[in-house]
Amino acid sequence: MTRPAAVLFDMDGTLIDSEKVWDVSLADLATRLGGVLSPRTRDLMIGSNMDNTMRMMFTDLGLELDVCAMEEGCRYLAKRTEELFHEGLPWRPGAAELLRAVREAGVPTALVTSTERALTEVALDTIGREFFDVTVCGDEVDGLNKPLPEPYLKAARLLGVDPAACVAVEDSPTGTKAAVAAGCTVLVVPCDVDVPGGERRVLRESLVGVDVALLGSLLS
Repeated sequence: MTRPAAVLFDMDGTLIDSEKVWDVSLADLATRLGGVLSPRTRDLMIGSNMDNTMRMMFTDLGLELDVCAMEEGCRYLAKRTEELFHEGLPWRPGAAELLRAVREAGVPTALVTSTERALTEVALDTIGREFFDVTVCGDEVDGLNKPLPEPYLKAARLLGVDPAACVAVEDSPTGTKAAVAAGCTVLVVPCDVDVPGGERRVLRESLVGVDVALLGSLLS
C-alpha cells in the first residue's frame, strides 16, 4: 500500500466548522466600521489570512486603507473570534476519525492554517495538539500566506518530507491553490464555497470513510 510521506491538514472549514464563527465576528466588525460585508467578499475571505481579510473588508466597505485603522480592526477581529472559539467549535464530518486513523498509522502530520497562532492555540483545545507533529500558522510565514505555497512548503520542511509525496486536506479555493503550488496532492472537501477541479486535486463531499489507504491511493 502506498502511504503518504505526511498528511497536511488545513483547519478552518476542513477539520472544524469554524467559518460559521468567522461569519459572526466579521459581521460584527463590519457593523463596528459602519457597514455590511457583501456575501461575495465574505466568500473571497475563506482561506485567507488576517491582513488580506482586513484589506478586503475595508475595500468592500469603501473605507480608506488606513494602516492604523486596519491594525485596530485586526485586533478587534482576533479578540471577538477568540471569544467565540472559546464557546466551542464543531467538527466537520469524519474529521476527528481521520485524524485518529492517520495518527494511529504513524504517518507524520502537520496543521497548516491561515489563522494566526493565538487563535490556533484556542482551536487546538478542541482539535487536540497531540494529532500534529508540527503546526504552521498564518503569522509564521513572513507574509507568504495562502494562496502562495510557502505554508505547505514550510510544513514539509519541518517534517523533512517531499511535498510531492504528501497529501494535503483542504476546503477552500485559496488553500487548494497553495497546496497544489507546493506540489502536494490535495483532497478537497468544500465547506462554504465551491472549489473547481484541476490537476493534483480530488474532490469529495466529506471526510467520512476516508482512511490512510484512501489517502495513499490519491498519490498513485
